[in-house]
Amino acid sequence: MSDKRVASITPPNKAYPREELEEMMERWLKANIDAEKAGDWTTHLGPMYTEDAVYGWNIGPNEQFVANGRKEICDVALGYQMKGFEDWEYPYHDIIIDEKRGTVIGFWKQLAPVTATRADGSRMEIAGIGGSWFEYAGNFQWSWQRDFFDLGNAKALFFELAGAGVLEPVVKEKIHKQAKGVLLPGHYKLHEEPGRLQKIRNTAALVKIALTGR
Repeated sequence: MSDKRVASITPPNKAYPREELEEMMERWLKANIDAEKAGDWTTHLGPMYTEDAVYGWNIGPNEQFVANGRKEICDVALGYQMKGFEDWEYPYHDIIIDEKRGTVIGFWKQLAPVTATRADGSRMEIAGIGGSWFEYAGNFQWSWQRDFFDLGNAKALFFELAGAGVLEPVVKEKIHKQAKGVLLPGHYKLHEEPGRLQKIRNTAALVKIALTGR
């Protein structure tokens, strides 16, 4: 299996004292708050990964992001990927710890800058469930992290933010590259894209089902 696919499988498990995992999460939550205040995730979160840690998330049916090793996590996941999101907030609202497996799941929200509000005054955020699944490695560091979020709601919010004219220039540039089919750093395809004829067949089959129920 390619190392770029490591983030898509279940990590190995090892038991750790409950108290140690609870302290790890206290340190992690504080580091996240400090990172948001400074607009700098690399400095505050980078040291909390092992040298060979793996961090990834899925971006739809045929695209994945994976950063292999602390350096790539700092440079790409916490660096490049977070450019343009310095004013966003990601508060955690629930934590699940499994000390027998050495894993933690944290559920968080993705809140757009306070200046991004709707007509009714409500703050814009990505709806649905978002969170991170961690594998603990001891020494108050993660060896594995897998994020998850509602991609459909994320896309919907970005349409809304674009319409409101509040997207940062660097975010616009990333969207422009993706629209041209350019894979951003750390992104890769899961499998070969279907050909044009197959896409037409798939679309026709779905339209038929929608119209006829067969």
